[in-house]
Amino acid sequence: MLIFKVVAFVLVALFIFLVFKDRRPDMAVLIIMAAGAMVFIFCLSELGQILSFLKNMSEKAGIDMIYLGIILKILAISYLATFTSEICKDAGAGSLASKVEFAGKIFILVLAIPILMAVLDSILLIL
Repeated sequence: MLIFKVVAFVLVALFIFLVFKDRRPDMAVLIIMAAGAMVFIFCLSELGQILSFLKNMSEKAGIDMIYLGIILKILAISYLATFTSEICKDAGAGSLASKVEFAGKIFILVLAIPILMAVLDSILLIL
């Protein structure tokens, strides 16, 4: 299972981080950032399976692929903004982390407009 590889990798990276933390704090931050990026890359390999499952389920349910695509983009923005924000916090840049989170929320709102319009149209049809 991939989770065991991820956990083992993170524990090794944590050990290396703890070794460098007091001696070379600049290297420690780079180690944590590189480890975070590698964990993200490990997770990307599983994304194809999730996308194919969601596509099959949406076809069976008769859901328009446009809406599924928007929802997937929203999820991607959410995960990327959170991941980047956590990296910024680890590096000691909390103010930058909050700005990344804010930008992610704005982008999510922009993408959600077509879904909101479809819901409003449906409500108006019912009334």
